[in-house]
Amino acid sequence: MAEAATGLRRELGVWAATAIVVGTVIGSGIFLVPKDMILHVGSPATVLAVWVVGGLLSLAGALSYAELAAAMPEAGGEYVYLRKAYGPLWGFLYGWTQMWVARGGSIATLATAFFLYLGNFFPALEKVFYTLPLPVGPGGEPLELRYGQLLAVAVILLLAGVNYLGVRFGGGVQVAVTLLKVALIGALIVIGLSAGKGDFRHFSSGIPAAGGVAGFFAALVAALWAYDGWNNVSMVAAEIRRPQRNLPIALIAGTMTVMAIYLLTNLAYFYVLPAGKVGESDRVAAEMMRAVSGDWGAAAVSVAAMVSIFAALNGSLLSGARVPYALARGGLFFRRFGYIHPRYRTPAVSIVGLALWGSVLVFSGRYEELFRYVIFASWILYGMTAAAVLVLRWKRPDLERPYRTPGFPVLPALFVIGAAAVTWSSLWNFPRESLLGMALILLGLPYYGWVRRAGQGAGGPGAGGAGSQISF
Repeated sequence: MAEAATGLRRELGVWAATAIVVGTVIGSGIFLVPKDMILHVGSPATVLAVWVVGGLLSLAGALSYAELAAAMPEAGGEYVYLRKAYGPLWGFLYGWTQMWVARGGSIATLATAFFLYLGNFFPALEKVFYTLPLPVGPGGEPLELRYGQLLAVAVILLLAGVNYLGVRFGGGVQVAVTLLKVALIGALIVIGLSAGKGDFRHFSSGIPAAGGVAGFFAALVAALWAYDGWNNVSMVAAEIRRPQRNLPIALIAGTMTVMAIYLLTNLAYFYVLPAGKVGESDRVAAEMMRAVSGDWGAAAVSVAAMVSIFAALNGSLLSGARVPYALARGGLFFRRFGYIHPRYRTPAVSIVGLALWGSVLVFSGRYEELFRYVIFASWILYGMTAAAVLVLRWKRPDLERPYRTPGFPVLPALFVIGAAAVTWSSLWNFPRESLLGMALILLGLPYYGWVRRAGQGAGGPGAGGAGSQISF
């Protein structure tokens, strides 16, 4: 059947695309990372400065990605850009990282955070129902399985079903829950700033911290973890209407919206709480609302966090499934992952496969380690993607570019420098995790060599379209 008849449908408008950016970026990070940041830098003013730098760095990346996304509106995002700029190996390494580590770990972490917040209302979710007597749990301990993990898997599978039934359906859910999320966080900001129980002197408070350049970059890594995900909309570029117009709008408007929300939220935190309180609190938003409104306010934060996480999880599944799909269509992954449902026009097998892998990681107890492992290599690939704007201007001057990055070549170069600084900071602060993360990603090289040899034996990886790929 011809690709035109079986391909993905362009059914996402600019609102859905922007909701993917905002909804995927704002997950649990804004409720958690201020503590980590203040412990690194010591003062609220510096924390706010880190949020600004992280936001501007993300915006520089979004402006760079906008040129690539508008010129190459295909499924897979960075996989497409890296492949065309540097060759198939780099596209493959990005896709391999997303499938097995970054995206799978993100889905597991979000789903687990959802059940942990729900556990505030239903403590039974924290109970262990089975202990696996093998040293495969965190720290080499026996692996404990909890009822809440079953709920987390159920949420993952529910959203996999939503996205299986069509990108318009999944996109509609994303718009609805993102609007609800922004409204709830907006209410937290207004309550915090207007309740009359804050003190502007908190902004001049401080705590002992490492500070300096090392502390600033350590806090920046935490902030960038909270900003991570603005690039996800490029993964569904093949399903966005008028992509040459709507992709740049979604990337830029979405990133700027997130930056504004983060800054306002942190202003509310530090207006109500001094630096020392923020540094002591694992759930700073709940602590702020408890100070303003009592226990019901802390409970309201749990509801807002669950809505926020739900939206991020839906966006993560919606966008992330397009990466292994694109790999499979390019002959670099299992053939079945390139299957498009004939009725719903979704990458059905890729959606289910990613959801099942994320569910496995929920039970592994090691999903948080996966994130520490992948920061180093992921930011190398992000930097290479921004550099692809420079590379493709040289290699492909004939490429139609409906949108061009402003301030070229300075803006992409600044993002590349920022990405290099983040990778160096990650390597410096977490050398073991960074090198292990690189090792996990490089494990894909034997598979890449095998799939390339097999594809060449069938006339090349793309010689026969999806039919020449490795069967599964």
